[in-house]
Amino acid sequence: MVCHETYKDSEGHWLAPDQVEKRGGETFLKGSDEKVEVGPSEKMSKSKKNVVAPEPIIDVYGADTIRWFMLSDTPPERDIEWTAEGAEGSWRFVQRVWRMVNEAEGLPPPGATLGDGKGADLELRRSTHRAIAAVTDDLTALRFNRAVAQVYTFVNAISAAGEVSGAVRREALEALVKLIGPMMPHLAESCWRALGHETFLAATPWPAFDPKLTAFDTVTIAVQVNGKLRGTIEAAKDAVQAELEEAAFALDTVKRALDGKSPRRVIVVPNRIVNVVL
Repeated sequence: MVCHETYKDSEGHWLAPDQVEKRGGETFLKGSDEKVEVGPSEKMSKSKKNVVAPEPIIDVYGADTIRWFMLSDTPPERDIEWTAEGAEGSWRFVQRVWRMVNEAEGLPPPGATLGDGKGADLELRRSTHRAIAAVTDDLTALRFNRAVAQVYTFVNAISAAGEVSGAVRREALEALVKLIGPMMPHLAESCWRALGHETFLAATPWPAFDPKLTAFDTVTIAVQVNGKLRGTIEAAKDAVQAELEEAAFALDTVKRALDGKSPRRVIVVPNRIVNVVL
């Protein structure tokens, strides 16, 4: 269900959202200083007048913006809270994506060959392929709000990438456009054309990810003392036992648990657990 705040005037009559305005943290009857009673957010209904017509909103923000906001707010099985602020935030994101694609410089033609890459190039390629993997998984499982969150993270990664080759940036932007395609098809098609493609994005295969680029170089390892969790450490994948023990014993929580005692044994499960036995 799509929900919205409810409003009543001083005589207890229901008011529509377009009849009220908020100023200084309070709600008033539009064009007056008469305060309005703000009720709980409830399912939109004509009887309580808390209905927002889609046509005016689409005229202002566009259908893609509204769709993006509704998908990003909550999981499909929960009610969505409609707010003007949420719609405006989604509209700003649409503008950000459009500028990111149209203001990109130094991009080679579509289909340019990618090298092995290192440094900033490699990091952006990793972000690209991890985003493809995550969004694909979330959309398959109908976790639309999580897919949207992954796209936000990916856009931030592209913005922070700095100096990367044109081919790597093109790969990232094309992946971004493909990932938003199911949720913002009009924006995606326009961006796809802006990137120099003659065919429709809708006729383009879904992006595939390279498992080698989705793997992380570090892992989070649980540290236990006598089987009780005392904290976690970040370590290089497949780090040797001596390095893991040193990092585990450096944790303040482990030091307090040991209380000056020497461990009888340290059990290490590679890439998963360090268990200190007293």
